[in-house]
Amino acid sequence: MKQFMAMLKKNENEHPPPTKLLDLAGQLCQELQGSSPSLEKLVEAMMKCKNSRDFLTNIHVVRACVSVHIHKGQHDAACRLLEHCKAQEKEELVQLWHEVHYRRVMEKQQTDVLTPLQKFRCRKRNPPPLSLCPEGLKNRNFSEEVRQHLFRFAAEVTANPDKKQREELARAMNLQPTQVYNWFANYRRRQKS
Repeated sequence: MKQFMAMLKKNENEHPPPTKLLDLAGQLCQELQGSSPSLEKLVEAMMKCKNSRDFLTNIHVVRACVSVHIHKGQHDAACRLLEHCKAQEKEELVQLWHEVHYRRVMEKQQTDVLTPLQKFRCRKRNPPPLSLCPEGLKNRNFSEEVRQHLFRFAAEVTANPDKKQREELARAMNLQPTQVYNWFANYRRRQKS
């Protein structure tokens, strides 16, 4: 840590900072992940320097910064940081984005855990920005062709297929049997209401 702080001070006006300094920052963030006071001190030092944006190309640094912001209850600051960071690991950044919003909801509801439904609603209310998901969120719906096939089967054969029928449907449409099972369960639920 002392070596990093000395290097940071020595290279604070150098743009971009030396690769060795950026690598050391990532390594330290990874090692100090569980240690709050030391991690906070490290993050504060990196974010105060002129080249703070350059440090945000390393996913370990980004994760550490977000962790510190969450720990301090600074959810908006964590979101802004994620929106503007340049790390390449987009999937992990999206997970961090969701984690920030989960924590916000948990604090608001004063709970330690969220149910899968609460997490789903949280993700729907707080979609990641285009900077993290340039191609947009993945559509989790089946194609029109697959849906038509399932609707036809439900209307003409049964809305409650047995295991063998579900496996055949899954194979025919390149799905997992669990997906077919869930689709029919949801279909029956919608029919009741």
